[in-house]
Amino acid sequence: MPAGQRPGGPAVSVVIPAFNEEAVLRRCLQAVLAQTVTAEQIIVVDNASTDGTRAVVTQMQAEHPDASLLLIEQNAEQGLIPTRNIGLDSSRAEVLGRIDADSVLAPNWVEQVQRAFKDPDLAATTGPVLYYDLPLPRLGLTIDNAGRQVVMKLVADRHPFLYGSNMAIRRTAWQQIRSTVCRDEHDRMHEDIDLSLHLSEHGLKIAYLPAMIAGVSARRMDDTPEHFRYYVERYRRTYSAHQTASPIPVTATIVLRSLYWPLKLCKLLYLPRTPLRATTPPTRIPATEHCHERLPGHGGGRRQRRPNAAQACLTTKSQLQHGPQGT
Repeated sequence: MPAGQRPGGPAVSVVIPAFNEEAVLRRCLQAVLAQTVTAEQIIVVDNASTDGTRAVVTQMQAEHPDASLLLIEQNAEQGLIPTRNIGLDSSRAEVLGRIDADSVLAPNWVEQVQRAFKDPDLAATTGPVLYYDLPLPRLGLTIDNAGRQVVMKLVADRHPFLYGSNMAIRRTAWQQIRSTVCRDEHDRMHEDIDLSLHLSEHGLKIAYLPAMIAGVSARRMDDTPEHFRYYVERYRRTYSAHQTASPIPVTATIVLRSLYWPLKLCKLLYLPRTPLRATTPPTRIPATEHCHERLPGHGGGRRQRRPNAAQACLTTKSQLQHGPQGT
């Protein structure tokens, strides 16, 4: 399909929250601008950056005057959630893509998202990631894709999850949950898991799409062990805030803690020669294009009644103690 072609299907915007992302943002924007299907909008929401983040965007705007590349400044409060919310609220497209400033999308990412959202019942979707600054990135993608498919199958009838570096949500679904998503002022939870739980609370359909590939940085491995443990514990705190029993927090804790030191060592030893090569999808993805989805109404007999997500977040938030800052 020729670059820039817009086949039939819902328009897709790409929202990128950014705070001091000068080092990675240009590469991210280059990948979004090089899509086989043009994004309706590319929205960078700067959260009071003190480096050259805004300058990167303005330079890219000058280099691509025909692109719908917008820069929005969100300086009222610091944090990913209010920054993300402003970006999603500002998009005019039917489908709102949401990635991070270090995400490097596969060239057909918008095309794959647009194809998936031809399903009128689909509310949100997510896909696998490729760590472009670790050795053997394509092997890593295969492992990541297989692992996510297994986990999604295990929780498909209860509460599948989105991945903030690689996700998309229908605008009407976002508007439906907008007033109830947790504010998380103390930065204790995973905002993407919280978003997923609110969607599930409304019985909205979430799908996993193996062909929706994004490259991301393994910069989380640069964290100290203390901060990494705090990051891992976000899973437990998020599900606890929603009073939701799930195998995901325990599974994530075991897997991520076991991978921390091996991946940290790999990252220290590995210097990728051409990280942009990681933006292309593998020649063969060992998966079909079928999605593993949440079917509304499938809760199983073991699921207990609980307050709605907004009430659960408010009642539990006051019980959470402050943790390390700056993660």
